[in-house]
Amino acid sequence: MSPLPLILAAALPAADPHSLANPQIARATHVALDLTVRFDDKTIAGRADLTLEYPQGEARAATLDLDTRGLAIESVTDGAGKTLAFALEPPVKLLGQRLRITLPEPRPKQVRIAYRTSPQATALQWLEPRQTTSGKQPFLFTQSQSVHARSWVPCADGPGARLTYEAVVRVPAGTTAVMAAEAGSHDPAKGVFRFRMPQPIPPYLFALAAGEIARKDVGRRTAVYAEPAVLEKAAWEFAKMEEMVEAAERLYGPYAWGRWDVLVLPPSFPFGGMENPRLTFATPTIIAGDRSLTNVMAHELAHSWSGNLVTNATWSDFWLNEGFTSYIENRLIEEIYGKDRAQMEALLSLREIQETIANPRTAPARTAMYRDTTGEDPDDYEGAIVYQKGAAFLHMLETRFGRPAFDAFLRGYFDAHRFQGMTTPQFLEILRRDLFKGDAAAWADAKVDEWVTGTGLPSNAVVFASERFEKTRAAAQAFAKDGSLGGVRKDWATAEWLDFLGALPKDLTRAQMDALDRAFALTKSGNAEILSAWLMLAVRNDYEAAYPALEDFLLRQGRRKFLRPLYQALHDNPKTLERGKALYQKARPGYHSIATASIDAIFKS
Repeated sequence: MSPLPLILAAALPAADPHSLANPQIARATHVALDLTVRFDDKTIAGRADLTLEYPQGEARAATLDLDTRGLAIESVTDGAGKTLAFALEPPVKLLGQRLRITLPEPRPKQVRIAYRTSPQATALQWLEPRQTTSGKQPFLFTQSQSVHARSWVPCADGPGARLTYEAVVRVPAGTTAVMAAEAGSHDPAKGVFRFRMPQPIPPYLFALAAGEIARKDVGRRTAVYAEPAVLEKAAWEFAKMEEMVEAAERLYGPYAWGRWDVLVLPPSFPFGGMENPRLTFATPTIIAGDRSLTNVMAHELAHSWSGNLVTNATWSDFWLNEGFTSYIENRLIEEIYGKDRAQMEALLSLREIQETIANPRTAPARTAMYRDTTGEDPDDYEGAIVYQKGAAFLHMLETRFGRPAFDAFLRGYFDAHRFQGMTTPQFLEILRRDLFKGDAAAWADAKVDEWVTGTGLPSNAVVFASERFEKTRAAAQAFAKDGSLGGVRKDWATAEWLDFLGALPKDLTRAQMDALDRAFALTKSGNAEILSAWLMLAVRNDYEAAYPALEDFLLRQGRRKFLRPLYQALHDNPKTLERGKALYQKARPGYHSIATASIDAIFKS
């Protein structure tokens, strides 16, 4: 396959404190990958052909600097096969190693890098057959966000550096490879799969999986991929994917990525979902059997506009990605499931912001949406701030200007900045010009600066009304007062259960915990969100009857959203500290490195 037409931003990528590369001087606009997946030694043997351009002229481009982490570089040549000098510089904490390639004159238009990944590559998780559903084949998946693409592809690994790609992936016979890209001419009998991504994307959206994978269409441009034993359940759960795409297009314009498919990964995947374009990676914990947790899918679809189409230029600008996406997620939930559910979800998010701000472990500076994150691990962020506070800011703007005006602003923003990186200062100038029309008094009255760079939660945050939550909170108060369960309903939606459990006192008696569990079998819940909230109460109150379910939950899934608070609660309760250490030691080998990095920090403290 030849290099593809590019759709690149005119502006150069912003300086990125989490990258050692020099895309402002010499940058790849396209990469052709040839990858051989080796399950026997848990490595990928790779070749990357980089098509180069020189934004500031060839005279200034003496070297091509790329990000790597743990890569063994075997050779570097130019397009004619001539050997180029290169050096791997000493490792830098969090960032890996700079690969510096000396560029001869005239500057090459293409560079080929032959390399091999490490078995400890931070983006890759290798699963033994026993860790999969069928137990027949091993499984590999990648997680490149935030700065892990460099552990399997040499690249300028920053969100502001975009490029197109194509790939040939070679896997053992009987194994299927999928990528977040257009499928090319596959040869499954030989274990050869081909892909191309014609739209320029940041490397954190590079995504690959290989294993026993089957597919089922659920719409004209939507399909589900999963292990065969999981496929039918997943396809039923995600039956509304096409409807979601149509709803998003009505709000924000045409879907730019062709198809929207989802791959349901084994349970060790560390996130609810990852918005890899064309192929969302998803956790099986959102398969509840009643389509009640598909808000995660709405979130990942929303990234097709916010994040994938217009991307945070650096990880300091991450709220421009996740805050916008969380807002759009809420709008999609309203479109598909109704206003009641959307308002309940928004109120749960508001509680999460307030709890994060009130947590004594949260440094006040970390409650600002935009701040300098130089020297910090970009995987370590306050989710309630970059996701939920960002969304709350946009809800405030929508309320202030009215939905029609705000929708027009957002759609214009996405249209005007397609396939571009965006810094916070750039966005604020666009906001000041296009929505506030330069009105300084209105800007001050809306507390925009306080929202973006200030700590805490501004006083003009929108608090939605919810009659259903009035009932759940009244039920929580009644139960706390006299043990009454008359106001609790078994048929509550997930959001209602989460509100009820969150409104209960943190300290409950054994009799109170028993009463709730007997009446509603919360310890046996098949809904991961409800079960996690219940297990948090169980740990805080040393409710031993739930400990077998707690151990099972921590051993069978690796979603960081659930793991981190549960292990923190086990750590914080003197009665459960040793249990938490033992559980983690037992479960840790099955977790992804992104999850273990977070939990290691809890027990090291």
